[in-house]
Amino acid sequence: MSVRRPFPLLCAALAAAWAAAGAPAAEILPAEKFAGLVARFNTMEPEAVVNAVPNADAWAWLQRNVPRFECADADVTEIYWFRWWALRKHLKRDGAGGPWVFTEFITKPRPISSALGHEFMEGRWLRDPAFMDGTALYWLRGNKGGPQDHLHKYSQWTAHALWSRWLVTQDTAQLTGLLDDLVADYRKWEAEQMRPDGLFWNYDVRDAMEESISGGRTVKNVRPTISAYMFGNATALAAIARLAGRAELAAELDAKAARLRTLVQATLWDRSLGFFGSVDEQFKPIPVREEIGFIPWYFSLPEPGRGFEVAWRQFTDEQGFKAPFGITTAERRALGFRTHGSGHSCEWDGAVWPFATSQTLTALANVLRNYPQEAVTSRDWFDAFLAYTRSQHYDGLPYVGEYLDEKTGAWLKGRDPRSYYYNHSTYADLVITGLAGLRPRADNTVEVAPLLPSGAWDWFALDGVRYHGREVAIIWDRDGKHYNRGAGLSVFADGKVIAHCDRLERVTGTLP
Repeated sequence: MSVRRPFPLLCAALAAAWAAAGAPAAEILPAEKFAGLVARFNTMEPEAVVNAVPNADAWAWLQRNVPRFECADADVTEIYWFRWWALRKHLKRDGAGGPWVFTEFITKPRPISSALGHEFMEGRWLRDPAFMDGTALYWLRGNKGGPQDHLHKYSQWTAHALWSRWLVTQDTAQLTGLLDDLVADYRKWEAEQMRPDGLFWNYDVRDAMEESISGGRTVKNVRPTISAYMFGNATALAAIARLAGRAELAAELDAKAARLRTLVQATLWDRSLGFFGSVDEQFKPIPVREEIGFIPWYFSLPEPGRGFEVAWRQFTDEQGFKAPFGITTAERRALGFRTHGSGHSCEWDGAVWPFATSQTLTALANVLRNYPQEAVTSRDWFDAFLAYTRSQHYDGLPYVGEYLDEKTGAWLKGRDPRSYYYNHSTYADLVITGLAGLRPRADNTVEVAPLLPSGAWDWFALDGVRYHGREVAIIWDRDGKHYNRGAGLSVFADGKVIAHCDRLERVTGTLP
């Protein structure tokens, strides 16, 4: 009688065998094969704005700094490289010899803080740490040794993003050296935006989400955005404090996070909608589902098993948030959907925003991996990611702007120069942590859990990832014929296989 071995145990056995056999140390994806893509990007239009790295130096900069990726879908490969190419356009120095910093609008000389969390999440994969180290110093100490006076113009999740970056870089001295700055920043948010009950409020415009259905430029609504951001910041700061050996501070911040979790779940969960929503200053619920209701899962705020996951049924509902060209910022059935204008004043009343799309896809990745539920699948994540990819074109060429029509894909700012290469979202981070499935963590274990559905692609490769000071690569090759390194999913560290599975399943390995 045969005994069927549980599949995870089989994957572990295969990984051990492959690791013992070793693997060639040669790079899986030679950089030169992508030079033509970058050369084509350089010719798409005149180079109207030049910052630290001109088009002529773009390929050399990308070779030195970004992980290499390709897959069976040419559009995804193209947009992956395009987004790194576009990000590089935003890099500049703060004054002569000052720290590196990234801008949001390529036409504006002064950076703004609304997408700072996205910048750190995307930039954590850059091989040279100086660019994101400089960005942190610019914002936290760049104003005569103190924070920039415009840091709090917009809500952000800076501490969470910096902790997430540490999970990749493991640069402990750099991060713990910023702990006091980050704690002071948190306390300033408490002084400015925290209500007596412990929740946080903001105007929709200062959430970088103006002209929303539930908000307003002058109303102090309690929104899922800023309270979830502050929960994420508190949990991250507690982790950083433990890393620094400051147990008392860590306990204080853990308590703040626990209180915020309780308050958000009790106050912002709308039972009648089955969704996290905004309330007004008197805690009266505002009866509309908006994409910001998914943000709590970005920080793993909702407790599993309490029924909150039902909200994700709206993700795949065409009367909810699913549209031909992406995830809408308000449910499509809402009476106020797309009623605030079209391309005139940055409307978040339904149009598709890359800023929100990348937040939602990151949140959904957490749901799929950490929450028992039946509302959504990896196929739903993948389909939304592909819609996001396809939307990043203009007249057939790669493009990313501010926001777009959910049915036609037309960019609502058109060819407005300020919208070119809008640095207001993530893409490479979604490829690395979502599709390829590298899940950054604090210990010496490499965890890979691809969200690529079974049967979607026959192959992909991610190479040249600097992770915990090692060189990590991930290959999926269904039959082993594309890369000739064996069939299945393989994870490499410093050229040797540390994990393997015949199928697209979660695998783990130990760094050498």
